[in-house]
Formats: sequence, C-alpha cells, structure tokens
Amino acid sequence: MVEAGQKAPEFTLQDQNDESVSLADFKGKKVLVYFYPRASTPGCTVQACALRDTKSELDELNVVILGISPDTPKKLTNFTNKQELNFTLLADEDHAVCEAYGVWQLKKFMGRENMGVVRTSFLVDENGDIEHVFDKFKTKDHHETVLSYLQEGK
Repeated sequence: MVEAGQKAPEFTLQDQNDESVSLADFKGKKVLVYFYPRASTPGCTVQACALRDTKSELDELNVVILGISPDTPKKLTNFTNKQELNFTLLADEDHAVCEAYGVWQLKKFMGRENMGVVRTSFLVDENGDIEHVFDKFKTKDHHETVLSYLQEGK
C-alpha cells in the first residue's frame, strides 16, 4: 500500500458523467482520494452521504473529494443521482488504480475469499504527495476522522 511521504500514483479515470478526470487536474489543492468497494451498497452509501454532507467544510479547507470504485460510469451516475452526491466519483473498472494504491487485496467475507477493494482513503497534498493514509475507521465515522485530521493540522 502507498504510504505517507510517497508520491501519489497518477491516474486518469472516467467520472460519473463519463468525462476524464486526472489527479493532476487538482495540483495546488489537497485531494481526498477515497476507495470504496461498490456503489449503492449500505456501507458505501453511508460513507458517501456523510462526505456529501460535509463537503462545504472540506471545501473551506481546500480539499477536493474523489471517490474511486471498480464500478462502471453508469453505476456511478445512478449512485450519484439517487444519493444526490455533490462530488466526483471515478470508475476504475479494471482496478488498475486500486492496485497502484495497494487497496486491491484478498478479502474474506462469509467464509469466501475474493479480490476486492479494501476501504482506504489517501489525503494527497498540494504537491501530489501522500500526506496521510486513513485505513482505520468505521464507514459512518470516516468523514469525522478526515475532518478532525484536517482541522487539527495533523
């Protein structure tokens, strides 16, 4: 997994509007790159809606939100519309970006093992470096964990 202090792996992916978005588009801003397993599932919905509701606070802190999952742009469009999300979701259908960040891992669920996204967020600083990794949080508290880190200034 990518660690704090390392250069954030660059990427260009299609968003929920089927437009290309690159990490490089946000130089000069902090970017919360959050990886989640699947759009419209209970945990992912709770996490996304909490970020939606705290977006204005993140805007004030000069932080852009980019959510990444292995979903298709169409699924992301449906998720965005249904939940009235106000930030960018990106489709990593071949999970190449998930792999570059080290979040595509073997997971165990109900006795079965399969590859999937381990819910993790990376705060990328204004220069494109990983400032902080958020990997220990509950989905319902993710936004609070991020905000408290940002407000405390580390």
